[in-house]
Amino acid sequence: MHLPYPKRKSSNAQPFLPRGSSSSRYGLGFSIPRRYRSQAFAGATLFLIGLIWLLTRGGSSQHGGRGGSIGMANHVPAGKPPVVVVTVVDEKRFGERYTDLVKENRRLYAENHGYETFFPKVGEYNLKGAPASWTKVVAMRHALTKFPDATYFWYVDIDTFIMNPALAIERDIMSAAKLEAMMIVDKPVVPPDSIIHTFSHLKAEDVDFVVTQDKDGLATNSWLVRNSEWSRFFLETWFDPTYRSYNFQKAETHALEHIVQWHPTILSNLALVPQRVINSYDKSEKGQEYSTGDLSVRFVKCAKSIKKPTCETEAEPYASVWRSAYRSQ
Repeated sequence: MHLPYPKRKSSNAQPFLPRGSSSSRYGLGFSIPRRYRSQAFAGATLFLIGLIWLLTRGGSSQHGGRGGSIGMANHVPAGKPPVVVVTVVDEKRFGERYTDLVKENRRLYAENHGYETFFPKVGEYNLKGAPASWTKVVAMRHALTKFPDATYFWYVDIDTFIMNPALAIERDIMSAAKLEAMMIVDKPVVPPDSIIHTFSHLKAEDVDFVVTQDKDGLATNSWLVRNSEWSRFFLETWFDPTYRSYNFQKAETHALEHIVQWHPTILSNLALVPQRVINSYDKSEKGQEYSTGDLSVRFVKCAKSIKKPTCETEAEPYASVWRSAYRSQ
């Protein structure tokens, strides 16, 4: 768990420097008294941040036109497709048969709602030595560029089946009324005892990132982003080399827990929803167990299995269920 406590300051006093020391001078022939230096530094920092904001984003709306990054700040997504379903595939690890089954599952669901699918591969992006699980973050950033007119993007791991073809992302999850009714507010971001809580006053119109928790913390195997300038900023922040190179025990998952607790800009656009909304598990040891009617089911242990290919045994009972559901549509 990564709690936002600052490092303890040293109790050793700094060496005394004469008044004329170059460290206290600001190059203009005068020095700022020691007691005012922190205020001066903070003021200068805020000025620079404000200037950068005015130069780069001042002409855009709160969400940058809900579609842009640099060069796209005024682009408003047309909503075609409404949703892109993104899954990173690893045929070498999971096997051709299971990988094809997952692709079929995603495509049937997408065709049912007029969505698109995107299947980037492990190894397709240069992670510079970071664990392969980081691929999901850069893949989602790629998807936002590849489908600039989509409204929402749903990342769902390869160890998951979409089970309920009747549920639509934009209608049953991301619509304002549904999302506000589901959002978990004023609760620890990282259970059980994070001092940082989800915002109590958050409105659905401000949400760009939807995620769930399981018994271990934030769950990065199934999550949603809105096509917006903020989402591009968020994904680029999450994928920052500093976080990728840091030895987090759970790689991108612990990196996410860190940034949502340390950066209010991220937390202010995050909605936490009940796990079963987008991320049910096949067993209850690690989180909420799948029940008929849930959108998806994850096979929690199979991705960690050392055998290759993996997941086929755990997934088989559910494959016949979702195929039957699609036939009945």
